Amino acid sequence: MPETKVFAPQFVSSRHRDEAAELGMWVFIATEVLLFGALILGYLVYRHLHPVGFAAASGRTDLVIGTANTAILLTSSFAVAWAVEVFSAETRKFCATLLACAIGLGVAFLVLKGFEYRSEYREHLVPGIDFRFDPVHVDGAQLFFLFYFVATGLHALHMVIGIAVLGVMALLINRTPSTRHRTALHSAALYWHFVDIVWIFLFALIYLPGRAA
Repeated sequence: MPETKVFAPQFVSSRHRDEAAELGMWVFIATEVLLFGALILGYLVYRHLHPVGFAAASGRTDLVIGTANTAILLTSSFAVAWAVEVFSAETRKFCATLLACAIGLGVAFLVLKGFEYRSEYREHLVPGIDFRFDPVHVDGAQLFFLFYFVATGLHALHMVIGIAVLGVMALLINRTPSTRHRTALHSAALYWHFVDIVWIFLFALIYLPGRAA
């Protein structure tokens, strides 16, 4: 049977449309890698200049919340990957449920991060807002927490965007699943996995240095 045309005129086929959409997501992720890569490079440079101050500041972060949030995001990535794997018209409700679980885990991550921010504010660890630290290491500590709030804030913003995207996908899939939604879900999953991978790097850089033996 001839293929029903359900794609814009710039595409020669639905497969071409889907491949272009996936390529677009990979290009977008590449730009995000440049953003976070530059941020991490700056962190590594200043950590080399202030190793003791960075280690002392890292020791003031909440390892329990950081570890819990890492486990939460890894579980959410599993749920999204499972949703992509089982996607079909017959399993649309189960697929939407998996996405809803990932959304719930993402919200839990942000809530825990909010509690962590509140604790750090109360401990005067926010640069520029009555920052207090051991005078010997205060310069390195301020640089560390500047990176900490910028990097985790950017990551949280990407989390909010990812949660919104997964929410839209869950609604669409639950109502009228189609091959177009499979491609969109795959792109959304790529974005979500990228955000989770970024967090793994941030976790290693932020929470672990001050606790190394």
